[in-house]
Parts: sequence; C-alpha cells; structure tokens
Amino acid sequence: MAPCGRARLRVALRVPGAAAYLHHEHGGRGRVAYAASTEPIMSTSVVNEQIIEIVSDSGEGAQTAGQLFGTLAAKMGNGVWTVEIIPAEIEPPPRSKAGASGVRVRFGSRPMTNMGDEADLVVAFNEQVLYGRIDAGALRPGTVVLLDDKWAAHPEAAVRDAYRDGVEDLRARGYVVREVPMEAETLRLVDNARRGQNMWVVGLLCALYDRDLDVAKADVAGIFTRRRKGPEVIAQNHALLDAGYAWGREAFTERFRVPPMETRGDMVVMNGNAAVAMGAMAAGIELCAMYPITPATSASHYLGAAFHKAGGFVHQAEDEIAAVSFAIGASYAGKTAMTITSGPGMALKTEMIGLAVMTEVPLVIVDVQRGGPSTGLPTKVEQGDLLHALYAAPGDAPKVVMAASSIDECFHFMVTARSLAETFRTPVIVMTDANLATGQTAFPYPELDERWLSPPVDQTPWPAGVPPYAWDEATGLSPRPIPGQPGGMYVLTGLAHDERSRVAYEADINQRAAERRSRKLVALQESLRPPVVHGDDHGELLVVGWGSTRGAIEEAVDALRADGHRVSSIHLRFLSPLEPGLPEIFARFDRVMTVELNYSDPPDAPGSRRYAQLAWLLRAQTLVDVDCWSRIPGAPLPPGHIARALRERLSGTLPDTRRTARRGAR
Repeated sequence: MAPCGRARLRVALRVPGAAAYLHHEHGGRGRVAYAASTEPIMSTSVVNEQIIEIVSDSGEGAQTAGQLFGTLAAKMGNGVWTVEIIPAEIEPPPRSKAGASGVRVRFGSRPMTNMGDEADLVVAFNEQVLYGRIDAGALRPGTVVLLDDKWAAHPEAAVRDAYRDGVEDLRARGYVVREVPMEAETLRLVDNARRGQNMWVVGLLCALYDRDLDVAKADVAGIFTRRRKGPEVIAQNHALLDAGYAWGREAFTERFRVPPMETRGDMVVMNGNAAVAMGAMAAGIELCAMYPITPATSASHYLGAAFHKAGGFVHQAEDEIAAVSFAIGASYAGKTAMTITSGPGMALKTEMIGLAVMTEVPLVIVDVQRGGPSTGLPTKVEQGDLLHALYAAPGDAPKVVMAASSIDECFHFMVTARSLAETFRTPVIVMTDANLATGQTAFPYPELDERWLSPPVDQTPWPAGVPPYAWDEATGLSPRPIPGQPGGMYVLTGLAHDERSRVAYEADINQRAAERRSRKLVALQESLRPPVVHGDDHGELLVVGWGSTRGAIEEAVDALRADGHRVSSIHLRFLSPLEPGLPEIFARFDRVMTVELNYSDPPDAPGSRRYAQLAWLLRAQTLVDVDCWSRIPGAPLPPGHIARALRERLSGTLPDTRRTARRGAR
C-alpha cells in the first residue's frame, strides 16, 4: 500500500467478545459506525509519520513506556523525537489536568528534529489528564484517544459521573475516543496495575504500529537489569508486553506501518543529558562537580554510572557555589574540569565564574535551561538564560557561550568546549535546555578521535622570565603554567593583576588586562565561519534562532517556502562571540526577526518595548532593526505555531530593515 500522510490515519477497533466493530476516521466528530460482518477485515496501512502520546497520573509509568516505545521506533530505523510531559509538582493530585505525566513520541520515515504539532493518537490512563494536554494544544479534532475504561465502574459515583461526562465532552470536541480495558487486562497478570499497565500499553502500541516485540523485550530486559531487578521481574514484564500485543492484534482491525528511514549507517539513541555526559568523556574531561538540579541532574547520574570507566570523577558538592569552586580548583591544578547546572544554579555560580575569568582558569559550564525566574517552571523548557550567561558578572567578564541546537550537538559541543576552554584559558558555557535534556533522538554513531582529548599535563620546566600571564598583544592568549611545574609557581589572585599575577590597581594595568581578556573573543571570532542560511540567501524574511528551536523553525520555514514565501533562516551556535558575517547576511533580506523561547513584549506594547533576548543582542551588536516573536508556554514551540506567527508577520506592517541592515554592514 502506498504511503499516506497523517491526515488519513484511521483506527478500527473491535472489543473482544463483541459483535460490532467500531470504525472512525480522522477528522470525524466521534460518530460510531458499525461494520456489517461479524469478523474484522485485517489491513495494514503505510504512513510516513506518527505523533503519539502516553499520559497518566504521575508515578504510573507513562514516561518509561513512552521512552521505551521511542527507543524501539529508533531501533527499527525510524527517525524519532521524544518530549517528556512532566508536571510542575512532584506529586500533583491524581486525576487532574495539572498532573499529566508521560511522553510524546514523534516517529517517521525521515529524521525528526522536533516534537511536531498535534498528536495523532493519545493513550490516556484517565480522562482528566487529557484536559491538560488539550490546554497545551497537543490534540486536534480527529485525534484518536485510547482511554482506560476502569473509571466507568469506579466505586465512587462522582468519579463515574466525571468519567462519563468527560468521554461525552471529548467526543463532542471531535476526538475519537476508544475505551480500552487497560487495568482489567493488566490485572490478569499482576496484583497492582500501577506496576504493569505501562508495559501492557507498550505491547498494545507494538500491535497497532507493527513493532518487533522481540526488540521491545530486549529493551525491557535491559531497563530492569540496570535497575538490578531479577529475572522474575523481567519475565513478568515480558508477559505484560505479550498480553498487550495479543489484545491489540485481536482488537485492532487496521494497523499501521511506518517505514524506516533510508540507511544512514550506525546510529545511537539517547537524550541530551546522556549526550552531554558521553561528550564529556569523549573530550577527556576528568572531573565533573555539580549539585543536583532539575533538569540537569540525570547527566550526573549517567556520569556516576560510567565516568570512572573513562578515568573520570564525579563530585557532588554541598551546594552550587561549592561545585563550581571545586571545579575551578581542580582545573587550576591541571585537571580538565566541568560543572553542570540550570538557571538558579547559574545565578549562584556567578561570582565564581567571574573568578575563573579573572584568573584565566579553564572551565566548562553546562547550563540546562528551564523556566524562570527564581524556581519558576523547574520541569519546563525555556531559553531565558542567554543574557545571564553573557553578562551576569560584576565588571567586564567575557567568556565563550555556545548553544547546542540538537542532541548530537550536545555530544560534540562538549569536545569543542573543552578545547576552547583550555586553549583560551577561559570559561566556556554550553547552553542546552529541558527539551534537549530529556528528549530522545537517533544520530550517527560518533567516531571517537584521540585529538579530542586534552594533551598530557606539561611538567617540563617553565621558561625563565616568562610571566604566568604572558598575554599576546594581538590575541590576548598566554601559555598556562600548572602547579608543580618547575619554575611555574605563582600566586593566583582574583584581584586586578598584571602579567606576573601581582595585585595591581594602576589604571593602565587594569585597562590592559581587560583588553587582553576581551581580545580572546576577537581571536576566536576570526576563526569562526558565518552561519549557513537555510533556504535562499536573500528574500522577504530571515528568521534567526538559537538552541533547541532549530528543528521547529526550519520545518516552519520549509512550510512557508512550499507556499511560495521567500523566507529563510539561520541558527546561531556561538552567542559569544557572535558568528561573523551577520550584518552582511541581514542586508540581503527585507526583514529580520528572531523566534525564541523567552519573554518579549508584543509589537504594539505601550512604552519602551522589551525584545526577546537574542533579538536584543543582535540589535545591539549589528545595529539592525531585528524584530522578534517569542513565547514562554513551558513547552517546545510547535512548527505549526511558528509558521502561523511568520505568516502573520509577513502579512502585517513591520519596519523595513533592509536600509538599516546595509548601513550596519558597512
């Protein structure tokens, strides 16, 4: 059967033991059609992409089920992108829209770079968590909902009524609701459905999407082996997979096959935090000092399990300040060191990052961004830390700031960051976010290279007469003495100092030292290439992004280009220093705007408008009238939302930036 798009997806379900077969098609309004025959006609449709969600109350295993199914799809050759659905509270009330917990899985016959738009199918353990997903814009009329029917027979009348009212309301909204006996079927094998329903659901989805159950069983065995569970637990979960699969094979009269991508060689599947951890090991980083903080903590868990095998050491400090201090001390002593945190941790580390700048001690800092300010939205995504990373320091404290735009860049940027930190004797901040940290995707298997590693610690005698800060006049670079190196001993100070690390308050020395530290960024910028334009190199509108929004922005731009709009995009990986050639690129477009996951005032806001953070930076650095569109929904930006915003801007009246851009390019 020829591949079909998502809009043609149908799900036909017969309840085992019933004589009628329910049939719905996407786009319908929940009407029930009954097949005339008593035996279903089995068929398999080929679809090129699917977006599914598994949602439940917190603690019911929907996240494990979703990540397992995403990994399974990747191992079967599909492009995959997953997004964790995490409630803001640790233990939200059960059966509440605020308590929705689970995973979205987008998989298809091409590489996936973002979470996509509305879901094709949602598996829900209760009807109330669906309302949280509806509020988030995750469903559309025609979305198929497989809903646990146990609530229809709940002992409390209020719960039974809420369930029936919810089912009617969901169908009235246009969702295709299928009531499925998930708990009842799970209880055939276990005493507590909360300890097995998620595996039964994975089996059900394997039947619906023609997944290889043996691959799923191997993954389940790996999960529970890592959790140090015995063979009886693994066998029980395998039985649950089999039961869900068998039920699905009997219940679904139509199934779907998502063909694999074209072969691209060996691939790996992981989330961004695991990629950061593996990248740190591949780069030869020897020490990670951190304090647990959401959503960065799982990176330290990964390192804690594997770092020692690569000669590394994880230090869990008593707080964020101690963590960065420990890393700076280790780096000063000659170790290759890093620290990992999120926004509130960055705030606490600020003074010590300034110390690393002043003392020119190499340091890699990973900032896994989350919603703010303060503790804000600790489990949600945001790009709110850019200006903090660039400027949060007393005085002038230049440092290198990079932003990964994909999970494979989370891996490779650690190698680059280690090299830059030690070459330029400076802190390097690698910015990721909760979308990258917890999402999973497949990317080409990295071919490790010994050149990624730090060179051995130099303990040859330090050249006589060379000061510890022998700043090069043009680049600001200087060789780095290591404690214990004969003749290389010096007093380290965070005070203003001269080339010999002598405390100095003279105006000319302070000015010269600041200039040398700043020239490092100039030297680095001269080694960078201009960003690659996605689309034509000239046109009506150029969209500029950074971080994890790249996939969604490029998908939105492609949609507009398919409609005939002259729209292109660039995505910045270096934010300090900025990549070169931006004024020249901007000058070739009528309008320039950023798309970001942080706050900005709307264009018609009264008073002095506040711009999104990258827009603010670009306006200051290029003198181009860069506009912006940004949102802080606590979730990744869907490509459809971005495309609508770009269409609105194209149809509206915005300042013509071409003249300003050309002036800035001179």
